[in-house]
Amino acid sequence: MNVKPIVAGQPAVMTPTQSRIRLPAAAGMAVRWLFYAVVVVIFAGPYWAMLATAFNADTVQPGQLQLWPSHPSLKHFVYAWSEAGAWRHLLNSCVVVVGGLALQITVSALAAYALARKKFVGAGLVSLLFLSTMMLPEEVIAIPLYLVLGKLPVVHVSLLNSYLGMILPVAGWAFSIFVLTEFMKAVPMELEEAARIDGASEWQIFFNVVLPLVKPALGTTAIFGFLMIWDQYLLPLIVVNRETLYTLPVVLASLRTDEHISPNVFIAVTLLAMIPSVGLYLGLQKHFQRGLTSGALKG
Repeated sequence: MNVKPIVAGQPAVMTPTQSRIRLPAAAGMAVRWLFYAVVVVIFAGPYWAMLATAFNADTVQPGQLQLWPSHPSLKHFVYAWSEAGAWRHLLNSCVVVVGGLALQITVSALAAYALARKKFVGAGLVSLLFLSTMMLPEEVIAIPLYLVLGKLPVVHVSLLNSYLGMILPVAGWAFSIFVLTEFMKAVPMELEEAARIDGASEWQIFFNVVLPLVKPALGTTAIFGFLMIWDQYLLPLIVVNRETLYTLPVVLASLRTDEHISPNVFIAVTLLAMIPSVGLYLGLQKHFQRGLTSGALKG
């Protein structure tokens, strides 16, 4: 077989076979980038249209969105913040979600620690009862919940028209308890025994040994718990009948049918409601990804 030597400085000549190999590779790369572009347009397109419509000074008709603001302006956000009172309802939502999420994570972590690290009679039944609450739709417990919050047993105190009435019902969530229980079961028992030999108390083991090892799970449950509480619509609707205590989901439902509110203002309020959720996800993104990866590896 004759092989032509390559002379230094002389450009390499591609054979027909090499050209045929490179053409399908280039075509595959083009198809791949085209697919990525289509996916980005499908998922990011609606959000971009919302931004363009909210920042556009011209009022659009119901059901219409714009792809580019012809006259950029902040007047719809100013109207939503001041005239529509979005700041008050945003504050109500923040109070409910901060109090509810703190209570939810505390209760879920303690319940998960007991189910994962302690042996007691009926542990399986308790876990089954927790999981069974996820099978009940909110509409089924709406009336019983209203009656209980209207007059709490034993203390005979009404929690209607109060922040506490919107916080207490979300204190326990079976999803958070289930996720934290599975993560705590994976913590080696030897670490707990070593800490107990060193004289650590039960609370020290819980806070200094177990919780630091399940931070990814805490981040995951915090994000899902935040979204669950932030998106609550039925609970504030049945607990509160004063407009000053309405949360953003309830206000958005009322603004949607208000003839005096333009679609631009409605979209502006919707964007304001999205900011805390996006901010929390960006802040806990590492823990969220580690939590999902750890759960996949365990499976």
